Amino acid sequence: MAKKRKPPSIKGDSRAFDPGFKGPVVNRSCTDVLCCIVFILFIIAYIILGLIAWVHGDPRRVAYPTDSKGHFCGQKGTPNENKSILFYFNLFSCTSPSVMINLQCPTTQICVSKCPEKFLTYMEMQFSYSKDRHSMKYYSQFCKSPIVYPAKSVSQMVMDDDCPTAIFPSKPFLQRCFPDFSTKNGTLTVGNRTMFEDGSGRTRNAIELRAAAKNINKVLDAKTIGMKVFEDYATTWYWILMGLIIAMLLSWLFLLLLRFTAGFLFWVFVLGVIGIIGYGIWHCYQEYNSLQEQPNAHLSVYDLGIQTDIKMYFQLRQTWLAFMVMLCILEVLVILMLIFLRNRIRIAIALLKEGSKAIAYVPSTLIYPVLTFIFLSICICYWAVTAVYLATSGVPIYKIVTPGGQCKYENKTCDPEIFSTTEVAKACPGAQCNFAFYGGNTLYHQYITTFQIFNLFVFLWLINFVIALGQCTLAGAFASYYWAFQKPDDIPPYPLFTAFGRAIRYHTGSLAFGSLILALIQMFRIALEYLDRRLKDNQSNVSKFLQHCLKCCFWCLEKVVKFLNRNAYVMIALYGKNFCRSARDAFNLLIRNVLKVAVMDKVTDFVLVLGKILVSGCIGVLAFLLFTERISIIIEGPTSLNYYWVPLLTVVIGSYLIAHGFFSVYAMCIDTIFICFCEDLERNDGSTEKPYFIAPTLHGMMNKKQLVPQKQKE
Repeated sequence: MAKKRKPPSIKGDSRAFDPGFKGPVVNRSCTDVLCCIVFILFIIAYIILGLIAWVHGDPRRVAYPTDSKGHFCGQKGTPNENKSILFYFNLFSCTSPSVMINLQCPTTQICVSKCPEKFLTYMEMQFSYSKDRHSMKYYSQFCKSPIVYPAKSVSQMVMDDDCPTAIFPSKPFLQRCFPDFSTKNGTLTVGNRTMFEDGSGRTRNAIELRAAAKNINKVLDAKTIGMKVFEDYATTWYWILMGLIIAMLLSWLFLLLLRFTAGFLFWVFVLGVIGIIGYGIWHCYQEYNSLQEQPNAHLSVYDLGIQTDIKMYFQLRQTWLAFMVMLCILEVLVILMLIFLRNRIRIAIALLKEGSKAIAYVPSTLIYPVLTFIFLSICICYWAVTAVYLATSGVPIYKIVTPGGQCKYENKTCDPEIFSTTEVAKACPGAQCNFAFYGGNTLYHQYITTFQIFNLFVFLWLINFVIALGQCTLAGAFASYYWAFQKPDDIPPYPLFTAFGRAIRYHTGSLAFGSLILALIQMFRIALEYLDRRLKDNQSNVSKFLQHCLKCCFWCLEKVVKFLNRNAYVMIALYGKNFCRSARDAFNLLIRNVLKVAVMDKVTDFVLVLGKILVSGCIGVLAFLLFTERISIIIEGPTSLNYYWVPLLTVVIGSYLIAHGFFSVYAMCIDTIFICFCEDLERNDGSTEKPYFIAPTLHGMMNKKQLVPQKQKE
């Protein structure tokens, strides 16, 4: 009677012993060829799109403002070369700064060399002409052409659109003249005046002008902050660079020391993080206590409101109290995690030692993050340049604007060359044919938005592909180390270069498949964010709840797919199978070793995160002491900074990213060793015929079960 066939297990079948398996498979074939072809076609289309965008686009439209005739202000080799600022004839016609910045304000715009610095109306200039010719010369700077003799009346001058009816003090911002607002004794003023003439017989006040140019004061405040930040960077760039170099050397040093003193350095990491957080708590308490008798320090952040000067928040006791509470909670969490995970720390330390040994035998892997950074920089630059060229594609579009907006031809397209001879100029007195924006009616211009979406999608696909390529390459190099029985004698030459060549030659399609799935999920998340922003004010509570649920679900899905892809790339580097089969095999292997996964993954990640925090924390503390002049006796740092937190945050974030780059290699090494270890346990039993490839100390910790060597089948 025939035996019943055993149904396949949900966890998959364990690997059988293969005496010919000595690490990453050498004889392999191309995988996921169809996806590879599609990926290459998309790249070719992406290159063609970039070329077309470069032909039609003009980035000068972003760099230079454009006057009513479509001419660039400040462009070299043109009549406006020395006129780099855009001036608006009637700012009261503009409704908001965004309209002006987009060059769609319904008033004449000309290029000038400087903004007006005083109040002056056309009528005042006419009256003073016989006594003071200087006023006419000054006023002429803001007219379409120099005034020879101011004989025209105000109404005729407005009709001919030669000059503004009035000018008032302004400041250049974004290469455009905006009102010079200021506050005097709590009253809003323009050029130290609250009331002024608009040149048409009406008396205006600063509040009316602010209503016409909405939020200008905040924009000018933002400019001030931007200038101060730039000054701080110009003063401290040398120290920032030194801090980042020290962070790189410190990260490299820690990785090298982990091989010999993983346990000691782990506790250094832990105590260092606890100490840094403790110093933060102490500093917050000192600041909180020092503000006890300061006036207005008892106010809350809500009472203060939104302020452009960040320093004002640090003058409140509530701010430092909030920081102190958050740091205390973080300190308690770190200590609790150490208490409950103390028995698992030994496993993490053993994995760290084995990972350090692997990196020591394959040191070229520490340089690979630089290659990944170069690839990512190329992708980001290409996407940004293409996006700019797409956004600036088109020809100048002119539209009809009228002072009162009552003309039936309002907002219709026009030709400025023949506009004065058309019926519109006669039917609508005072109508103008002004530049509005760049566009076109061709097929290319109609699909600009679609091309921008395509640009973003391929960009995400390429970014994920570069990361996948790095993970697969590192996995191949570290797998070669693991499956070398006599280390380092059996490690093949140039393992990193060999793994990179295999990944590109055979598995471009598989890597593109995995990165495509991630790119689609990320595009959907971006679409959700876009819809949320567009419909923010018109949503019901139910729709908001559903949107938040979708965002949460897709965030979790992205994290899960990244985890599965990472392990799938290890299996691809090891066996050379296609993406789906590798992902299935990796998932089944992890399910069969789920307890070991729980031990290794989070505990080891915790150790590496502590290392990143310690590197960035050490550099951050040194930068804080330097930029706040608290170690001036030892070393004299930069003085008179506007915002010391600007270079401080730059150094801390930069140090963390550098440490992340080095420790990501380490994390990939440990993940690969763990996958190979699980494969090793299934293939071999530790006997003389089937020896383990893993170090005996690590095997004893990870697999407590006493293994009995199986007898060889005859």
